[in-house]
Amino acid sequence: MKPTPISKDIILDAIKANDIQDIGAATIREVKRVAEYAERKSGVEFIKMEMGIPGLPAAQIGVEAQINALRNGVASQYPDIQGLPALKHEASRFIKAFIGLDVNAEGCVPVVGSMQGSYAAFTLCSQYDPKKDTVLFIDPGFPVQKQQLQVMGVKYETFDMYHYRGEKLGPKVESYLKKGNICCIIYSNPNNPSWVCLNEDELKAIGELATRYDTVVVEDLAYFAMDFRKNLSTPFEPPYQPSVGRYTDNYMLLISGSKAFSYAGERISVACISNKLFHRHYPALDERYSALPFGLVYSTRILYALSSGTSHSAQYALAAVMKAASDGTYDFRAVTSEYGRRAHKLKEIFLRHNFYIVYDKDLDQPIADGFYFTVGYPGLNSGQLVSELLYYGVSAICLTNTGSDQQGIRVCTSFIRDNQYEELDERMAIFAENHPVTNN
Repeated sequence: MKPTPISKDIILDAIKANDIQDIGAATIREVKRVAEYAERKSGVEFIKMEMGIPGLPAAQIGVEAQINALRNGVASQYPDIQGLPALKHEASRFIKAFIGLDVNAEGCVPVVGSMQGSYAAFTLCSQYDPKKDTVLFIDPGFPVQKQQLQVMGVKYETFDMYHYRGEKLGPKVESYLKKGNICCIIYSNPNNPSWVCLNEDELKAIGELATRYDTVVVEDLAYFAMDFRKNLSTPFEPPYQPSVGRYTDNYMLLISGSKAFSYAGERISVACISNKLFHRHYPALDERYSALPFGLVYSTRILYALSSGTSHSAQYALAAVMKAASDGTYDFRAVTSEYGRRAHKLKEIFLRHNFYIVYDKDLDQPIADGFYFTVGYPGLNSGQLVSELLYYGVSAICLTNTGSDQQGIRVCTSFIRDNQYEELDERMAIFAENHPVTNN
């Protein structure tokens, strides 16, 4: 075998130093710490693919608006728990421009990143009906959302959509809903990590079932309009970002500033509640929260208890970016399409060295190039692949951690720099030589 760029002893020391029992089950940030430790000890630069941090500059329109807001003194003022009126207006307009849905401004509530948005949504959804105490994940998905439920003590069910695309998806979802205990359904679209994009027919099936079984759908749009196979960048003109909101009134949308606008550091998103759901009363919520409707429980009770509002200046930033996008003066998709270019080049390297794309098809189409993709290697399970790649200075997380039942890893394209493609190619050539694939 050829020597690896990083010795086995350094990687084992890094795992031990971070008190990790099983690297295959390690969280995103635990893998990140192992990579940082090994990088310091070895002097070898890691190619970091484990963490979904934007690798592009923050939208300058937002930066300028936030600076101006700070100069005008908003740092000394508590933000309104319902949100900055300008942001609520622009979020409503943005949804109309790029999804084609009518969501009133009152239902667009700023949150401290979609992480807080989902935490508050899970809290609320687990309380509106005593019989419904379980969240359904259409996986694979963002691992930390399950961690949120573990913190809350809320139950969840999950299935891997790999086997249930197209006409199979609706019956699979219904098999859970008919038990009567599902309070909400959550998925990301485009999907983290597979980059599968649910289409309108699949979303229609989910939406109609949500209405039939009176269940809330939480649609995580963290990678808004980033299916680069379609032109989703012209405001107020189709094609629009696909959404379950066309097929049910029982929905919440999480629209994040982190990836689409590279504004992750300021922790700013909006949770957008459908007009009917916002004003809906549930007996259990009426009793617990002084007869407030669903939307006001979300903002004035749950969000208020969590953070007493969302960063005031960051709300000005997101309002400015959304306004520019809806005005057609800022094409955010032209910026984020860089992730698609990176994914295309990375896939070429992995495929050249015996890796394969795990989620390779989006129904009858090849999977899009985007922020994430998934790869496996013949003869290695998810944990083995994560572990082995560390010796080659490559860090990633197991698909197992995302709720997938496939074997492989999640690859994030955001941190890849132009000077790293050649280095990755060389390291994966050694990897392939050290892990020969036999064709039986």
